[in-house]
Amino acid sequence: MKLNPKMLILLFAVLFVGSMSMFTVDQREKVIVFRLGEIVRTDLEPGLHFKLPFINNVKKYDGRIQTLDSSPERFLTSEKKNVIVDTFVKWKISNVDNFYRAVGGDPRQVDTRLNQFVKEGMRAAFSKQTIKQLISVGRDKIRLSLVDDINLLGNGLGIDIIDVRIKRIDLPEEVSSSVYKRMESERERVARDFRSRGKEAAERIRANADKQGEIILATAYKESQELRGAGDALAAKIYATAYNKNKEFFAFYRSLDAYRKSMGSGNDLIVLEPTSDFFRYFKKQ
Repeated sequence: MKLNPKMLILLFAVLFVGSMSMFTVDQREKVIVFRLGEIVRTDLEPGLHFKLPFINNVKKYDGRIQTLDSSPERFLTSEKKNVIVDTFVKWKISNVDNFYRAVGGDPRQVDTRLNQFVKEGMRAAFSKQTIKQLISVGRDKIRLSLVDDINLLGNGLGIDIIDVRIKRIDLPEEVSSSVYKRMESERERVARDFRSRGKEAAERIRANADKQGEIILATAYKESQELRGAGDALAAKIYATAYNKNKEFFAFYRSLDAYRKSMGSGNDLIVLEPTSDFFRYFKKQ
């Protein structure tokens, strides 16, 4: 069947109007429906939706987390030292109605305002911290404080601040060398302090060990002398007992021992009178 031109025009018009009446919402999008320029709906769920052609129009915005990567900026610390700070901010649209009214739906306007908020917050926070604090623990404190402060401002823009991160904190060339030298001298002072404490402890331990050694040696010497004295006393007692049993034999035995010790080497020379009592056992009885 052949359609006449009027039917083709009518069919084309119906299809065109039908296509203008439908739109889809992605789950990653935030959508505003306008009626003659006035906002009528912002709570659309993901899926297929309908509108009145030429009366309603739709604007879509990215509902995912956005990143504002700021350019490095200089800030003064509490020591009046310049530091170069590189940051980025994570944000997303929370209220698309407020977002559109505050910045006209332009994400670049959000970046401009957020960048200003971050700089002001950084300037106030860094002015209360020293460089040493910033390197150690101050960075996390600043981040948490900025997230809370900027969120209060972000609510007026219809956005949520997910996170504020400090990527890098650098010192200008004219400051780096002096700061590093100061940190190096501080580390050297701490090292010297630890070394002196170690030497003091070593001397104390060494002195205590020497003292204990002297005590042990003195105690051992005392015990040895006591044992030697007891042994000498016992020997004397044994000699006395033996002497009392046979005095003549004991005297003879002691004389033989004296002969052995005095003339044992064969090269000894003794000058005594022949009648000396030393030779009394050489005489014929």
